[in-house]
Formats: sequence, structure tokens, C-alpha cells
Amino acid sequence: MTQANNSQKVSFKIRGMSCSGCAANVQKKLSNVEGIINANVNIATEKGQVEYYSSKINVPAILKAVEDVGYKAILEEEKKIEKVTLKITGMSCTSCANNVEKTLRNIEGIISANINFVVEKVTIEYYPQKVRLLDMKKKIADLGYELVVEENSEERVDEDEIKIQKTKRAMMISLIFSGAIMILMIINMFVMRIPGYLPITVVLGFPIIFGTGWKVHVGSFKALKNKSPNMDVLVTLGSLPPYLIGLLGFFFPVQTFIEMAATIMSFHLIGKYLEVRAKGRASQAIKKLLEMGAKTAKVIVDGKEIEIPVKDLQVGDIMVIRPGEKIPTDGLVIDGNSLIDESMATGESMPVKREKGQEVIGATLNKQGLIKVQVTKVGKDTFLSQVIKMVEECQGSKVPIQEFADRITGYFVPTIIIITIATFISFNLFSAFHLSIIRWGATFLPWVNTDLSTLTLAFITATAVLVISCPCALGLGTPTALMVGSGIGAEKGILIRNGEAIQTFRDVKAIAFDKTGTITKGKPEVTDLVIIAGEKEKEVLYFAGTIENASEHPLAHAIVEKAKNEKIRLGEVDDFNALVGMGVVGTIDGAKVLVGNRKLMMENNIPYEAYEKELVRLEEEAKTAMMIVKESKLIAIVAVADPIKEESARAIAELEAMGIKTAMITGDNKRTAGAIGKKVGISHVISEVLPDGKVEEVVSLQKQYGTVAMVGDGINDAPALKQSNVGIAIGTGTDIAIEAADVTLVRGELTGIISAIKLSRAIFRKIKENYFWAWIYNAVAIPVAMFGLLHPMLGAAAMAVSSLNVVYNSLRLKKVNIEPNFNTK
Repeated sequence: MTQANNSQKVSFKIRGMSCSGCAANVQKKLSNVEGIINANVNIATEKGQVEYYSSKINVPAILKAVEDVGYKAILEEEKKIEKVTLKITGMSCTSCANNVEKTLRNIEGIISANINFVVEKVTIEYYPQKVRLLDMKKKIADLGYELVVEENSEERVDEDEIKIQKTKRAMMISLIFSGAIMILMIINMFVMRIPGYLPITVVLGFPIIFGTGWKVHVGSFKALKNKSPNMDVLVTLGSLPPYLIGLLGFFFPVQTFIEMAATIMSFHLIGKYLEVRAKGRASQAIKKLLEMGAKTAKVIVDGKEIEIPVKDLQVGDIMVIRPGEKIPTDGLVIDGNSLIDESMATGESMPVKREKGQEVIGATLNKQGLIKVQVTKVGKDTFLSQVIKMVEECQGSKVPIQEFADRITGYFVPTIIIITIATFISFNLFSAFHLSIIRWGATFLPWVNTDLSTLTLAFITATAVLVISCPCALGLGTPTALMVGSGIGAEKGILIRNGEAIQTFRDVKAIAFDKTGTITKGKPEVTDLVIIAGEKEKEVLYFAGTIENASEHPLAHAIVEKAKNEKIRLGEVDDFNALVGMGVVGTIDGAKVLVGNRKLMMENNIPYEAYEKELVRLEEEAKTAMMIVKESKLIAIVAVADPIKEESARAIAELEAMGIKTAMITGDNKRTAGAIGKKVGISHVISEVLPDGKVEEVVSLQKQYGTVAMVGDGINDAPALKQSNVGIAIGTGTDIAIEAADVTLVRGELTGIISAIKLSRAIFRKIKENYFWAWIYNAVAIPVAMFGLLHPMLGAAAMAVSSLNVVYNSLRLKKVNIEPNFNTK
């Protein structure tokens, strides 16, 4: 096996990171590990994604590499142990309980089972991939008792909420103690001298610096140990030395900085809480998607309808879904019909009809009739799981513009430490110059105090430089915008694979469309049947339907459907051969039959010129005309048309208005293709293209226009989608190959392309805004602090506001209108 085809991907949660510097540090470590191809660490989602060669490194080694840097890596699979508390009815004594407990413990996949006989409940820990609650229910039923599966029996934990509560608690504790310090400081300075003021402030500051702030110092130690200083280092240097220097006040008559140390840490913790809360809001899209799924499913077992948890469903199970209920998982309707609200998947508010033989999507809503659905996909294979996976991948990816910011962030903190040291030395060596600036600042800045000693002022100025600097604002610029933007896209049925696609999509100059199923509905219908004099319609349809029944081409299906609708019983075909770009040939009841275009006729020396006018007429009506030949004699012309989607012309007109050129690539002849192109307003029609020629046409368009997007069904057009700068898969329901493209439009309408372009432009605009404000903040704030015009307490507050500004600016993406203009008029 070559290295190219044994690469695998793994994603995991990383705990302990506090800023973008931590994420950069972990990513750098992983990137340097032999066997790892690519590593992405996202501070916003706190997740790592690694592509690696399985022949060179395994997953435990990757997780250990993260832990070697000082952080905890947790695989998603490690969370797969489930814990449930269920009711058991029918037990009459403790021996009953012991019997049930023993039976449960003997079931493979159950880790533990403990029964509380008094409340008649059992708590079970188990591996859901090994055993289902349904299996447990049956075992208990065999004993003569009933295990009641309750809808909300699972313990669900919102990790974001836990983190928000932890940071809130740390912030509140800090605020209480630092608030007390500030009140005492004001009284001591302006009202009366407080006896024992220093020991009181030292005691009140201790829980802040070494309690709630301890995690910051641990993060600093890890960062310094790994030779990659981060934001924590700046906060530690801004709070710990001032506190320790303040202790010298017990022995020497020096200025104490306990108040400053406590306030700096408190402001940092306030900022961290608000940032975590805002990031929680930014990640709501994934939470919404996870919450969309049904909790339980009603399935038919041994002729009886029972309710089980969705995670217990298996392929082949028969589900019963009543009006108003969610469809538990992807499946095939085997009985009944209904209107289904698929807005969660497509963004389309109008319900769609689903009947026997059609697929339905898990988590969509049954609006009308009772239907029975056979499960076709479960777990990670379901449409909803694929959507969640794609959104998470996008949120964990990077935009090319981010690479520069990441490189700068890597040098940012060491540079700030050097500037801080240089500022302290400069203040002491060139004190007259610095004091002149401070005296000027004191005339309009109330916090500037010229009465302090030069050494004290130098220390305060250096501390201000430390705490005003904010690398986090730079690091959060892209991840937060991607997190919010990808969530908006998912809600609208637009799935973007990665950040690179967002940056590329905004620069698209031309979009190439595959015709069938993209511009047209992909459901061709027979529109005309021109019978040559002396032939019978039923006989023509018999031969045409029989030979096309052996073909997989969409146009062939239309002819077969026409024959079946006329109640014609099809025969058998021998020596069938499909000739790419021409048609089909075969033998039916001993007669040689051909159905195809002019090329096929010329190849077989069949005269058709007498009917050229008829062919031209049909083709100019945007129909595909095919000739039917039996025993070297032309017996009929059949015309097939694929209806154009209602919104195609409007969508293409808007794309052209946006300055994006449109092209259509089709196997149709020039006349038919031209007629369709004219109807929808396509500016560049490329006709008579064989399936394997689409790639060359995309290359040609790239030479002509530059950045080109290709729109196709995501399966048949895979090579062309890959060749284009942005591949767009368009379709409906569970049949979309999400893996095949950079962007997937779930709704199957061209208007989604306009929304996707608007969304990508809006996301990229926010990323640039975030970087602009982050750079401006640091470019202005650091020099002001260097000249001694900024108090460290204000610096700490400004630093927190800088990070928050980036996060909240990204959240403003939710207000952006990405609908096509003709939808908003």
C-alpha cells in the first residue's frame, strides 16, 4: 500500500488551551511529528484535526504528542460509554432486583448495572455500539419484568455551558475580592488611612492571584516550558511580579502594586468569561443541529409497536411515524404517503410530498399522514451526521489569509516581552525624555501620576505594555467568523467544506454548470414522437423502450417510462452496446435496432437527411432528438426534453449581474444546447462534450477567466468538480455526495449558489475586519503604553475588550442577508 492511500484523519477535543498561542503551540508540535501530514488546531472550537499516515503513526501516539505539550486530548469515541437510569416494573422483592441485576451484568457490552429496589430504578453503564436498550428490554421481559425506556433517560451534558459556569464562577470570585480591594484603596487614599491596609490587601489579593488566576499561571508555565510564550505569560508577568513586589512593603518603604495585580487578573478573567460566553453563542449552529434529531423511535418488533431510543435503531428496522412526529433517521418509505417539512436540511419552508419508494431524511418533520419507513442509515452515516461533520470540519479548517496572522502570532508574545524589557531600561536610562511625555499626559489624563519615583513609573509603564498587548484578537479573527458563518450556511442548506473554499469562492469569475439536474430538473420526459409513414406507434415504442431499458442514461429512462405508460410490455435485448456520445445498439426479436443521434446514423450509413428539418425544429425547441432505426430503416424520431428549473433563469441573471460569467457544459448537440442556454441566459454554451471531456472544458474556462467554480451532481461530475477551483455539488435529500465537493447545496436550487457566494463574501469580509481591528488596536495601544500614558489597569480592560470586539463582530454575521435579490423584492 502506498503512503498516498493509507492516510487517515482523526479529530479530538483538546482541553487546557486558553488562547490562540496555545493552539499554535499544539499545532506546531503536531506538524513536526513524523507521519503527520497535516494538523489543524482551532482555539474557537477547542478541537484538533490531524491527517496522518497509519503506517507511520497511530492515534495514541498523536494524542500523546498533544499531552507532551501539556494539554489533554480526548477522542470523540472515548465518550461513547453511555449511562442511563431506567424504571423497572414488576419486581416484588429484593431477590427480584438481584436477579435482574445479575442478568443485566451478564449481557456483553454492559459495564455496570445497579438497581435501587425502593424507587424501582436501574442505573446502567454500557457501550451502545455493543448492546442496545432494546436487547436489555427483551432480556428483562424474559424474566417477567418490564424495563421502561424513558425519553429523557440519557444524561446529556453541555460542555460549553459547563465552561461558561466555571469561568463565571472564577470571574465572580475575583470581582468580589478585587471590588473589596478597590473600595479599601479609595477609602485609604481619599478618606482616611486604614490601619493594616497592606496585609488586608495582600490577603484579599491572594485568592485572585493564586486562586482564580492559578490556571493562568499553569498555562504560562506550560507555554514557557515549550518555548512558545502565549497570552497567559503576558497576564502572569502583569500580575504575579506586582503582587510579589507588593510584599516587599512589609520590609521596605516601597510603592505596593497589590491593587494593580488583582485588578489586572480580574479584568483578564472578566474578558475570558465574556469571550467564552460569546464563543458559546457562536457555536450554537452545531448545538441546534444536534438537538434537531428525534430522541426516540417507534418500531415494529414481532408485530408489535414499541418505543426505543434512536441510537438503538439498526438498518432494516421498520419505523412508524405519525403526523407531527420527527422522522428518527434516514430511511425509505415502504407504506403510506405524507408531506414532509425538510426545512432543517434544505432551508426550504414548503413541505414536500414523500410516498412509497422515496427516501426521507432523519430529523425532518412529518406534517400529514402516517408512514412506515425502513431504516437505511444510522449513526455517523446519516445525512444529519454528515452535515454536522462537514460543519465541524469547516470550523476546524483555516483560511489561507490566516497563515500570515498565525506566523505573526507565533512571534508576538516574545516580541512584546522584548519591548517591555526595552521600555523599562529606556525609562531608567532616558528618564528625562520619558518624564517629559508623562508630565504632558498628566495635563489631561487623570490616571497619570508624576509624583512617583522614576523606578516606579518605569515598572508601571512596562507592566502596561505587557497587559495591553493582545495576540488573542489576532488568533480569534478567523475561527470565530468561520464558526458563525458555517452555522448560518448549514441552516440555509449550504454546506462549506473548508476555509480555503470560502476565500476562493469570493474570487470566482466564472461558474460552469452541468446541464442535467442542475439547470434542468434531471427528469427528462418524452415530448414528441414523430412516426415515419407506414409505422405503428406501439411497435416503435416497443423497440425503443426495450433497447433503452438496458441503458442507464436519464434520457433512456424517459423513453422507457413513455412505453410503460402506454401499457406496452417490453421484450428482451441481445448484444446491447452503449456508444458514448452517439446512442445505443442491440438486437430485439432478431432485428437490429439503433436509437441515437446523427453520429450514430452516419457511423451505420443510415440515411436521415430527409428528416433534417424535423430534427432542427425539435432541437431549436431545446429538445434532444433521437432517431429510431430497425433493420437499417428509420422508423421514428423521438424528442426528449428535461424541464428547466423554475428559478434557473433568475439565478443565472443575478449571477451575471454580480459580474460572474456563466457557462453550461453538456453532451447535447449545439442547437439543443444553444436553445437551452438562450432560455436561461447562459453567456457561454459548451455543447457535444463527452463525459470524460468535462475536465478539459473546465481547464479551458480557467485559462479564459481565472478562478472557476463547477456545479454538478457531485457524483458523475467528480473529476470536473475536483479540477475546478471550487466544486459545488447540488442535489436533494440523502443522495447528495457531500464528500465530493467544496460546497454542497442541499436544496437543489441554483439560488443556493447566490446565497453561498454572498455568505462566503460576508465571512471573508468579517475575517478582514477582525484582522484590521486587531492590528489597529495593537498598533495604537502598545506605543501609547510605551510612553507611560496608559495605566496597567486600563490596559488589562482594553485587552479584554479587544478580544471581545473580534468575537462579537463575527456574531454580527447572523444579521447579514444572503438571500437572492429576487427573493427579497
